[in-house]
Amino acid sequence: MPSARLSLDPRFAVGPVRRKLFGGFVEHLGRHIYDGIFEPGHPSADAEGFRTDVIELVRELGVDTIRYPGGNFVSGFRWEDSVGPRAERPRRLDLAWHSTETNEIGLHEFAGWLDKVGSDLMLAVNLGTRGTQEAIDLLEYANIRGGTTLSDQRAAHGRTEPFDVRMWCLGNEMDGPWQLGHRSADDYGKLAARTAKAMRQLDPDIQLVVCGSSSAHMPTFGEWERAVLTHTYDDVDLISCHAYYEERGGDLASFLASAVDMDAFIDAVVATADHVGAVRGSKKRIDLSFDEWNVWYIDRFQGVDKIEGIDNWPIAPRLLEDVYSVADAVVFGSLLISLLKHADRVASASLAQLVNVIAPIMTEPGGPAWRQTTFYPFSLTSRLARGEALQVAVDAPTYVTEAYGDVPLVDAVATHDAAAGRTAVFLVNRSLTEPVTVTVDVRGLGNAAAVVESHTLHDADTSAANTLADPDRVRPRPNTTAAVVEGTLTVTLPPVSWTALALG
Repeated sequence: MPSARLSLDPRFAVGPVRRKLFGGFVEHLGRHIYDGIFEPGHPSADAEGFRTDVIELVRELGVDTIRYPGGNFVSGFRWEDSVGPRAERPRRLDLAWHSTETNEIGLHEFAGWLDKVGSDLMLAVNLGTRGTQEAIDLLEYANIRGGTTLSDQRAAHGRTEPFDVRMWCLGNEMDGPWQLGHRSADDYGKLAARTAKAMRQLDPDIQLVVCGSSSAHMPTFGEWERAVLTHTYDDVDLISCHAYYEERGGDLASFLASAVDMDAFIDAVVATADHVGAVRGSKKRIDLSFDEWNVWYIDRFQGVDKIEGIDNWPIAPRLLEDVYSVADAVVFGSLLISLLKHADRVASASLAQLVNVIAPIMTEPGGPAWRQTTFYPFSLTSRLARGEALQVAVDAPTYVTEAYGDVPLVDAVATHDAAAGRTAVFLVNRSLTEPVTVTVDVRGLGNAAAVVESHTLHDADTSAANTLADPDRVRPRPNTTAAVVEGTLTVTLPPVSWTALALG
């Protein structure tokens, strides 16, 4: 049996575990809003039409901040459509997803839903088909207390107190040719800088996220970040990263190593941002907002789900409803490990998305809601990861992948909450066939260290999934091999597995 070693010491911290790291993303796409979070005729619907079974699951997931309303959707969105009396709101064609948007759920309704789930709003502005004026109009509507036409309109629409949105995205994936209003890095950087300056004149204390690359594999990657930050460095706080992963060609070994790509992506963006800062002689540091990440079978969407036709604009069609396997959940958990390993620079992250659309939560109209396999790594990590992320040097055997070369069989990260006296360890075993025994030196935590929780997500069938017919097929199980003896934690990780341990 292969073995791996690592050590934990609170003196070697990466950075604080910021709660915004456990963010989500809700876009007007497919059945995310309608038949997802909002279904007035459902048995569980509350007085506003929101499904309370979904609300409970989102609370359990532990999502801190939710990015809204897109995504590609935002680049054609007129925010004025989403406020005011519902009966007067226009129906619009959403070019991004070739659908009809009814605007039945808009800014006010979504903010009310966020109050129910206990999450903050992260709002994106349209810099695709619109610009600076529309962005500051929305900011005025959302954040000014009163006494102006737009803030008084908000009050007349039922919200006396401001929404007080603290975090704003300056457009979405403007490097992508698929994006409405797609433009060069130079042109986007100039627009983003003008918009950021204007928004800060209105509300100086907001956080602003400028668009980075929509993938590390875009032909403009790196140069896009450099050019955009050259224009916006003094005016923004964060730059975005987006990444999706899928198993291609049956190459499970490479798929399980997807976090290697995420690690390299983050390191490259940090290096580019710091280069721009150094050239400018700036002491300011730009952090990362990894505000879209997930497992997404994009090739499947392009081949099967894509909607086309000038007379075919359905309302809330079934789109991007990937069913996630055990292997998908293990990769998903490893991506969370990568985000925590970079807690010093990844200040915010948004799981894309939350309900029905490449989501950890699925619903059936008039029927149940259930947890996909990916639900569990997120909910457990969100609950257990507290305090500071720790440097964990993993000594493990490697295996060969076609995509990434030699990759460690085991990846891991730990967090430590000194005030609560709690430590969490998150591990993944990428071996396709063999369990791995891991020993962890925990003497730095003191003599009181003991395993208080153990959770392993694993199944002999790596393609096993949770479905409407069998919603509890896959669940984490206690790992009975985990124990601390004389300052050493020992645990056996099954092949293709993700594990979370809590020590106290």
